Amino acid sequence: MSCPPTQKLFWADPYQTELDTVVTDVNGSAVTVAQTLFYAFSGGQESDAGTFNGYPVLEARKDGQDIIYTLPEDHTLKVGDALHMHVDWERRYRLMRLHFAAEIILELAYQNLQPITKIGAHIAADKSRIDFEYGENISKHFPLLAEKAQTLITANYDITSAYSDEAAQRRYWEIAGFARVPCGGTHLRCTGEVGRLELKRKNVGKGKERIEIYIIPEGIS
Repeated sequence: MSCPPTQKLFWADPYQTELDTVVTDVNGSAVTVAQTLFYAFSGGQESDAGTFNGYPVLEARKDGQDIIYTLPEDHTLKVGDALHMHVDWERRYRLMRLHFAAEIILELAYQNLQPITKIGAHIAADKSRIDFEYGENISKHFPLLAEKAQTLITANYDITSAYSDEAAQRRYWEIAGFARVPCGGTHLRCTGEVGRLELKRKNVGKGKERIEIYIIPEGIS
């Protein structure tokens, strides 16, 4: 009898960092659990880091509606074992802030720079980036994008995150009056949590432009 899919509690509360759950499957270093707080790489957003019963989680990957976690080879977990998971909050929060910074910039690009097409993205703990098909130097639009983004952030709007199709595990985020976007990442509660942004440009090929997005630490002007 197969187990139900992993219950993804990082959607219910992305600010929760500790959870007690149960091991549902073990295949060597690969482990699945009944419920999880650990986000797995998807949509360009990197996986969370942290521990299961003190063992470092080396990798998290999606497998259908399950998530498979890779632990060190010498772990001793067995099916049915109680498991305490701990998420590295500092990393999670930076990923959440940089993820939503990228979401804002992407939507502003769509709204103001047509024709433009997103062709890639990556969200890490030090910066986020978005790659576009675009026929000119995108940096000339940075003052516009940065001003509009910072206005949204300063206004501290609520961010709604919910299911559009729960059975298929499809989700979205929404800022009323700005955008509603399909996305299964971990999201902030309010835009003000993003902070101050810095945009940098890279040309990654003919007709291809990259925006790199950084969060400026508080106290640095």
